[in-house]
Amino acid sequence: MKKLQTIQHIVEHGVVAVLRGKDANEVAEMAEQAIAGGIKAIEVTMTVPSALKAIEKLAAKYSSTTSDPGKFAIIGVGTVLDPETARAAILSGSEFVVGPSLNAATVALCNRYRIPVMPGVMTIKEIQEALELGVDIVKLFPSTTPSAIKAIKGPLPQANIMPTGGVTLDNVGDWISAGAVAVGIGSDLTNEAVKKGDLSLVAARAAQYVQAFKAAKGR
Repeated sequence: MKKLQTIQHIVEHGVVAVLRGKDANEVAEMAEQAIAGGIKAIEVTMTVPSALKAIEKLAAKYSSTTSDPGKFAIIGVGTVLDPETARAAILSGSEFVVGPSLNAATVALCNRYRIPVMPGVMTIKEIQEALELGVDIVKLFPSTTPSAIKAIKGPLPQANIMPTGGVTLDNVGDWISAGAVAVGIGSDLTNEAVKKGDLSLVAARAAQYVQAFKAAKGR
């Protein structure tokens, strides 16, 4: 049941913050600002030094089962290349796992522990393989244009697709209209804040993305 609820939360909130930074503390602060701005799904990438520490810190502060809106968030891990890394992240508190590519062993590990896994895919063949392995949402990466989703939905209308990379405030609506169930936002969320040395700017940018998603969904 927890896996289904996590997937439902991701689809309902629709925007996943894909966070990279110089260290665990910076990424944890980015995450807190993104959550304050309304983004409720956080992906801490394993390219961050001591990424598991950031996941542990965030998982201790936020929960996907709380009734307190200020403490609600889904903490996940990204850039996972193998099942060993996935298990370490899960034990650190990660509630979902994202990879840049499709790794069958990683999918099997996540399915074993009933943790949603979103592998990166580019082709119809990869998406079909992911579906056959039991993947619920595939990450279109690198994403190109919203028309790619429409093309994929032709032969695979049952695929749940989350584009990551190439998503901006200007085209969020186009991605949703094309059939994306959620979108992943990376550097566009944090670049200005890092450049100016003011991570509080992440919250304002997050709020803009949340509003754009809601508008695209007609909420």
